[in-house]
Amino acid sequence: MAARSLMFQGTGSDVGKSLVVAALARAFTLRGLKVLPFKPQNMSNNAAVTADGGEIGRAQALQARAAGAPLSVHMNPVLLKPQSEVGAQVVVQGRVFGNARAAEYQGLKPQLMPRVLESFGLLKGQADLVLVEGAGSASEVNLRQNDIANMGFARAADVPVVLIGDIDRGGVIASLAGTKLVLDPEDAAMIRGFIVNRFRGDPALFDDGMRIIATLTGWQTIGLLPFFREAVRLPAEDALGLSDKIERKAGARLRIAVPVLPHISNFDDLDPLAAEPDVDLIRVRPGEVIPGDCDLVLLVGSKATISDLQVLKESGLDVDIAAHVRRGGRVLGLCGGYQMLGKTLADSEGLEGQPGTFAGLGLLDVDTVLSGDKRLEAVSGESFDGEPLSGYEMHIGRTGGPDCARPFATVSGAAEGAISASGQVVGTYLHGLFGNNRQRGAWLQRLGGAPSDLDYEADVDAVLDRLAAHVERHLDLDGLLRIAR
Repeated sequence: MAARSLMFQGTGSDVGKSLVVAALARAFTLRGLKVLPFKPQNMSNNAAVTADGGEIGRAQALQARAAGAPLSVHMNPVLLKPQSEVGAQVVVQGRVFGNARAAEYQGLKPQLMPRVLESFGLLKGQADLVLVEGAGSASEVNLRQNDIANMGFARAADVPVVLIGDIDRGGVIASLAGTKLVLDPEDAAMIRGFIVNRFRGDPALFDDGMRIIATLTGWQTIGLLPFFREAVRLPAEDALGLSDKIERKAGARLRIAVPVLPHISNFDDLDPLAAEPDVDLIRVRPGEVIPGDCDLVLLVGSKATISDLQVLKESGLDVDIAAHVRRGGRVLGLCGGYQMLGKTLADSEGLEGQPGTFAGLGLLDVDTVLSGDKRLEAVSGESFDGEPLSGYEMHIGRTGGPDCARPFATVSGAAEGAISASGQVVGTYLHGLFGNNRQRGAWLQRLGGAPSDLDYEADVDAVLDRLAAHVERHLDLDGLLRIAR
């Protein structure tokens, strides 16, 4: 028998849809159900490599983890990876489909809906319950034609909807009731219940508010969900979360500076370091200055490496990094950050924009050519000092040069990455490096610190368990199962 399904849409972006679905995935899994997550269309540069050799949004990877399920491209059949203010790379069922500007993408949607429904049907045949996450706001009626992310999908797949509002933003009564007001009546009829998320204070003070929403909408009350403070310890999908996710740590022994560039990607590489009690992770934005006393400058991935490299130079952060190296400091580049560290980046095919060859930071004696298919693969091996590592590769381009004779790692018997002659500058294509406790501990020791007792992966699972208990206490999970079909 095919699974039941239930969709969670929001009154706006960042109202907590992803986290609510992750919480429910863990909670229903603990009840003994086989649960799978699904998001028809996602927009994120924070992606994960799947077991079937593709990529999906990081939020669906966390939701799958919460459900104890292996990652599949069908959990997020359409992934948009922004490359500019108006354009994105379109990934369909895990593989690059092409590039499209925003207006062009609207015309692509009718071609993509059959692929979305195909993926959804495959998941329904493998589970007891499929939890579906919408995208952005359910009330974007200006984008309703050909919609595949919210009500267009819900109607096409006949999936009932629960609407989530964020009281932390204010105006939650108007946002929930107003959503019903602007929706087409047949779309509004798909919504069966509502959740008010991120409440702070005495819940009794909002009893009347919940009743008013139910009266205005006719929707079932699923619950008032209090703010969950430990959410900051879970991997984030949206780079906007970098603005308030990490707090400075007074008295931390190690300081790691991370330039936050416009097209930053796979920034969950930072989460294990941020969780370390003795690491102060300092986010440096263009126009700010890299502290002179930091122990490591960490350049992470980028969806538009050449463009972000230009921002790095125009803002003067390249000068700060060079001064850091002259003082004996260390630099690590991950993926796009590795490509930036070399002498040149050649893009003769115009994959990132105007074709040409561009000067890198020149801190590694390597050159990169952007061409060929995207490499998507989970890997394991050991670093130059024999410490185990695991992670994944997600990039286009090939990098080579004299410093590759000093590889950072050995992966599947092959040399990977590069180390400068001084030993201060390291580049690698490996994401997920710091999730491995041994490898993260080795880096802390290389920087003059000491490894902690933090087991990062176990900590994430423990937070997911507490999050599941949180929704069990505050939401009507039995009511959700009754709504699902």
